[in-house]
Amino acid sequence: MKLYRSVPIQDCGESLAPINLKGVKLLEPHPYEKLGVDYQGRSPYMLRTGVLKRLDQARLTLAEIEPTWQILVFDAYRPIAVQQFMVDHTFAEIVARDGLQGQVLTSEQRENIYQQVYQIWAIPSDDPLTPPPHSTGAALDITLLDQSGKPVDMGGEIDELSPRSQPNYYQTAQAKSDTQREEFKSYQQRRELLNKIMENAGFLRHPGEWWHFSQGDQLWAWQYNQQHPDRQEIAYYGRAE
Repeated sequence: MKLYRSVPIQDCGESLAPINLKGVKLLEPHPYEKLGVDYQGRSPYMLRTGVLKRLDQARLTLAEIEPTWQILVFDAYRPIAVQQFMVDHTFAEIVARDGLQGQVLTSEQRENIYQQVYQIWAIPSDDPLTPPPHSTGAALDITLLDQSGKPVDMGGEIDELSPRSQPNYYQTAQAKSDTQREEFKSYQQRRELLNKIMENAGFLRHPGEWWHFSQGDQLWAWQYNQQHPDRQEIAYYGRAE
């Protein structure tokens, strides 16, 4: 069990609102819709109203540091059915990658695959006490766009199932040349910039994903409580209906 799922929730009742902010771009077409996900008429580019205001604060901070750069939203609101789709999709990808197609998987193999899947995907729980972060409307996956409107190279892709997804991977990664060492330094600096603008707005970054930020959900509250043992928070965003 992921530890943050034990944090109590007292939903504040804020509604979902579309992400429509100057200086914030949306990835179109949506990457999961390209895979065949059915959002049943709902937009993935929605957040709770309070979270949306904080995203605008992050956008303003970025404009002060890099005036020509923008935030790119890869994903935001994710219904439980979409979460389940992506868990199943990633499971199938790992099976194909490891050459296990056509085989009857042992319980040990299945467990090993799910351990990999749940490194980047939350459990698609229907229990209102343990919603996946994205299903609360309080979490989003983002990166940065440069002055030409192209994604900034962060040294790894969003949803990448590899050690490079760790936020501080490039702090200790071993470079093979001076050129590569400079590249690694740039990747880490860009990740730190992304984290800085989001933290300044009240978000906290997922411990294992450089692109995932949330505010007010269980994961956020659990991280906040780890950092401030004298000031305990509960989650005020539960599953968004």
